[in-house]
Amino acid sequence: MTEDAVQVLISRNPALKGARDKLTAMQPGNYCIHRSWGFGQITGFDEADLKLLIDFESKKGHRMDPAFCATTLEILPPEHLLVRLQTEGETIRTMIKEQPVDLVIELLKIFPNGAASLQEAERVLQQVVGEATFKRWWAATRKLLTKDPRVSMPAKKTECIVLREEPVTQEEELVEDYENTCSARRRIQIVERFVDALDHHKEIKADLDSVLEGFASVVHDSTLLTPAQRLHGAWVRDDLANRLGKETAGFDPQAVELIANARDLDALAEELPTSLQPRMLELIKEAHPGEWKELTFGLLKNSKGKFTTDCINFLVANGLSDELGVTLRRWQTEQNLRAPVLLWIVKNRHSRKFSRLLHDMIGPRLLNAIFFAIDYEALQTTTARRIPLADVLSEDPDLIPDLLSTSDPETARDLASALLLNQGFEDLTKKSILARFIKLFPGVQSLVAGVSEEKDDRLLVSRESYDRRREEYETLVSKKIPENSRAIAEAREHGDLRENSEFKMAKQDQQLLLAQKAQLELDLARAQVTNFKEANADVIGVGSVVTLEDEKSGSRVTYTILGAWDSDPDNAIISYLTPMGGSLMGRRIGDTILLSVEGEESQLTVKAIGRYVDQLVP
Repeated sequence: MTEDAVQVLISRNPALKGARDKLTAMQPGNYCIHRSWGFGQITGFDEADLKLLIDFESKKGHRMDPAFCATTLEILPPEHLLVRLQTEGETIRTMIKEQPVDLVIELLKIFPNGAASLQEAERVLQQVVGEATFKRWWAATRKLLTKDPRVSMPAKKTECIVLREEPVTQEEELVEDYENTCSARRRIQIVERFVDALDHHKEIKADLDSVLEGFASVVHDSTLLTPAQRLHGAWVRDDLANRLGKETAGFDPQAVELIANARDLDALAEELPTSLQPRMLELIKEAHPGEWKELTFGLLKNSKGKFTTDCINFLVANGLSDELGVTLRRWQTEQNLRAPVLLWIVKNRHSRKFSRLLHDMIGPRLLNAIFFAIDYEALQTTTARRIPLADVLSEDPDLIPDLLSTSDPETARDLASALLLNQGFEDLTKKSILARFIKLFPGVQSLVAGVSEEKDDRLLVSRESYDRRREEYETLVSKKIPENSRAIAEAREHGDLRENSEFKMAKQDQQLLLAQKAQLELDLARAQVTNFKEANADVIGVGSVVTLEDEKSGSRVTYTILGAWDSDPDNAIISYLTPMGGSLMGRRIGDTILLSVEGEESQLTVKAIGRYVDQLVP
């Protein structure tokens, strides 16, 4: 855009006077970012219309008013990474792969004072790196940035990432962060890094004795720490004291006291970093010398992820392998094996360390427990997140053969039926797993074929009846079954299941609910919604209105034949699947039908055929 064109624009719109420099920068060849259109390049200027021509990624040769662009368009300098990606593509792509920290530093150089908010930096880098790979790339790059002396990484997302004027060591940055933060939780993290630095013989230019004294007060006095954070802080405090050769006995609170007084060990374990969970188990043994075994088994029962393995390894290391085996088998009998423990069992069934302990558990009963746990987890979640236990059942080709190795055909068929009704698998996954059943027990094929035939046998239904049936299913799945699952879990806590009437009743209710769920699923899968417009007046079909005359009495009656779930005898509406509906299907005017009505046989003649849709009020 020439100076004359800029002057013409300003004379027409004096408010643009303050944007003269920006308008002058709108020259062909310059790159830009628009709020709505994204990254682009100015390719020309139409002097007759006073319009910029800009090539955006999604629209080439886009015509735009410079006056409008003054507030919505940013002209990028040649050193901007997005511009360099176009002009020095090979260099930038190499930095993305091999020098990610240097790439971030190049980005910071274009910001005033070398500082950019984390959101700003991520927004530009995502465009440079590419949306598909950015998340993984940025996670790895951030770890490198925290160790680079040239860059200061923010503790919060709302703060800035800063290019330092003078590089500092990581240890100097830690001291600076510790002195500048008031957060007790943040101080725990920083002191933990002090301990790590001392372990690696790095020099820390700080009075660590004073740090220890102040940090001990934080662990004792802070009212913002949760029980798990306070325990973490007590451990870090003691670790720093040990590295400095100081006594820990005088500190308050002691870590062992925090464990001894903890009200909810399950919640405490879940909140702790996974690396500290084994340390918690050791402390439980010290704090509860008479109860630690029972407490550890209780933690194992409700454990998740890596903590499941930690609990088992702890019990084995303390000579409780036999008791562990007995407990796992008892939980299996009581149906108390939960998904994380089941996952550990199937993953370790062939391990040299645990194969003897688990050998007797690998069988059809365990597969039934797995199906129950998967179905329960699927019903408890409203998201599409994957279920680890279902994944391993699908991905481990030897697992089904192992679990069915001692099964008989009837049990295998029952388990295959349970799989077909399970909510935790997609249809393709079910087919893949069923193929393994069929390979071992060919008779299961007839079950699969039967389901396929039923699915092909469509049910014609009205939209209203379909919606009612669907609502019934949603209520069953989202309310009644979860309530029943919670009732079963609560009943288990009442003790001996053999004498537990509440548990037995809840399990009976569960069988009924799951049967209702299975039937509804089958019905809904077969349902085909119709508006009955395909019915005609020549032959009786679904959607017909039929007038019949009794040959003996001469009386007439009119029936409306609708969908599978539309029967309403009080209003003379019958389903095409009822015996009467079935006998009328395909009949024409003049045809005679012999029917048994209320125990009496009647000979009825078709006198008229109409269409249900023609009788509806427009």
